[in-house]
Amino acid sequence: MQRAMPRIYIPHLMKDPGKTRTIEFNDYLRDLETLTPVKGRVQVQHRGNFLEVSAQAETITTLTCHRCLQNYNTRIEVDTSEFIWLQEPQPEDYADEIEVGLDELVETLSPQGHFEPAGWLYEQLCLAMPQRQLCDLACEGIISPLASNENDDASNDQRWAALSALKQQLSD
Repeated sequence: MQRAMPRIYIPHLMKDPGKTRTIEFNDYLRDLETLTPVKGRVQVQHRGNFLEVSAQAETITTLTCHRCLQNYNTRIEVDTSEFIWLQEPQPEDYADEIEVGLDELVETLSPQGHFEPAGWLYEQLCLAMPQRQLCDLACEGIISPLASNENDDASNDQRWAALSALKQQLSD
């Protein structure tokens, strides 16, 4: 993502005070379109066989209303934490089809690998975006010009002529 938020080599994290690294940031993330820089902090703590990652961040982005298709600005805030298990990938992890139990649905990294705080933060901000994007709870959506002038538009637009004729036949 960004060089401003460098990736962390996991073995070096063991040598940091308290086995913890805190990254303060006020910058844009490359793949996330925002109006303001993402501001906050990410803390990564090495806990032996897992990393404890937490973040507090905020930014403002432009979304498109799902009802009226107008753009609107909204604040995206993240205050989250996650455990990332440290384990070497197993050969069967790369098989085309494997059966995975619910207890195995966790993120893992190699203990000798790198952690990408910018990528992790990008994922958290994407998850924080609203699934239902509405500019206003009272938004009525797109108002169809056909709703008010249905007959006028049908007579002006020849593409509607067949439908108008069928409608006329059914009403007779």
